[in-house]
Amino acid sequence: GQPADTELIVAASEVPRAFAIPGRPGRILVTSAMLNALDPAERRVLLAHERAHLTHRHGLLVSAVTLAAAADPLLEPVRAAVAFLVERWADERAAAVVGDRRVTARALARAALSAGRARLGCALQFTDRAVTRRIAALQTSPPPRLWSAALAVLALGTLPALLAADATSDLLHLLSGALD
Repeated sequence: GQPADTELIVAASEVPRAFAIPGRPGRILVTSAMLNALDPAERRVLLAHERAHLTHRHGLLVSAVTLAAAADPLLEPVRAAVAFLVERWADERAAAVVGDRRVTARALARAALSAGRARLGCALQFTDRAVTRRIAALQTSPPPRLWSAALAVLALGTLPALLAADATSDLLHLLSGALD
């Protein structure tokens, strides 16, 4: 029910949530509770973070690695690492857009605390060490740009998926020959 050119969707809800919805065009869904929990500078961080997910198509990357981990459970650590790294990537993009790493860290902390109070099982709780690691990283100097490392992570995430698909194809071919 939103106009075609609307990027931001605000949902009236008492549950503080925000996430990027991939697609063409991508959308950012934020609840009124999350907007109320943040000050204006922190809202800019939130929107920049979610825009980074859309711009860099993090949803596709995470989905590919999740499928690979479903095909090969030994890849679960790779899936977890990629999920953490795309969040860090979006954090760094938001910090660059806003121009203040401290405000970005504060926005992440406030969003995590708000979401954690609303739902005990929320992924942003401070019992999740990933959030505290992300906040700590934002309180240091920006990381160097390591495109080669990013490509290596991407290869490590997608290559096993391709190999698992090839092995599955070979197995199906062998089984079809045995059943004939």
